[in-house]
Amino acid sequence: QVQLVESGGGLVQPGGSLRLSCAASGSAFNIFAMNWYRQAPGKQRELVATITSEGATNYADSVKGRFTISRDNAKNSVYLQVNSLKPEDTAVYYCNADLRRGRWYGGAYYPAREYWGQGTQVTVSS
Repeated sequence: QVQLVESGGGLVQPGGSLRLSCAASGSAFNIFAMNWYRQAPGKQRELVATITSEGATNYADSVKGRFTISRDNAKNSVYLQVNSLKPEDTAVYYCNADLRRGRWYGGAYYPAREYWGQGTQVTVSS
């Protein structure tokens, strides 16, 4: 079982920055790909950024060059640095841990599944 807790959201002016954090429980954090999603009012949840267990990253076109995802396996944490914020970035941001294939790790078997945090609100407004 993995629990995810996001933090770092808030109200920021256009052009501003925030650093979102996601702290994970459990001892197998480093085998999960970690994702940040967001959902704006009246819109579908969209994938914003991904970092694999090996550290490879990928971003939605709408945030490339402005957002940076990183992870610290020693701290069981993933981060999303969001810069040059725009009003259209306003959304609830969710942390997601995704294990596509079940595997053994540390003497335990982890089945394929994903976990979600509760979300953190980011509002960009002047």
